[in-house]
Amino acid sequence: MGLIDFVLGAGDKLFGPKESDQERSAKLENQVRKMGLPVEMLKIDVKGEQATVSGKVKAQAIREKIVLAVGNTTGISKVEDRMELVVEKAAGPKEPEAKYYTVVKGDSLSKIAKAHYGDAMKYPVIFEANNPMLKDPDKIYPGQVLRIPPVAP
Repeated sequence: MGLIDFVLGAGDKLFGPKESDQERSAKLENQVRKMGLPVEMLKIDVKGEQATVSGKVKAQAIREKIVLAVGNTTGISKVEDRMELVVEKAAGPKEPEAKYYTVVKGDSLSKIAKAHYGDAMKYPVIFEANNPMLKDPDKIYPGQVLRIPPVAP
């Protein structure tokens, strides 16, 4: 997927003011594991404001969620995705990539759903696509980056 931009000052506040890049890397790895996202050989390397994520995942959605979990952290402005997508042969066609959307002041999931899908009532699709990062559909914040998956018409 490459390099994805995030808002540096928005997101979960995991880091203390004087933590080393190594400590920040360990905290991000722990955060992803706590979310229960299935990833093998997870490695997150932080250098300043950029995090590089590697590991093996079995679904495009999991890959994107891990990138968002890392990037939606205060102090991280870019995430380089080096994860390997390992798809079983019987899994069927390749899962399409989602779009990313950065929340602005005044947004709601229904407003975002209306803009992307033409139907405000499709907000649960966006909520589920961002679970477990989102716990409540009414609690999004400016600067947060969300997955907007394609939906069937």
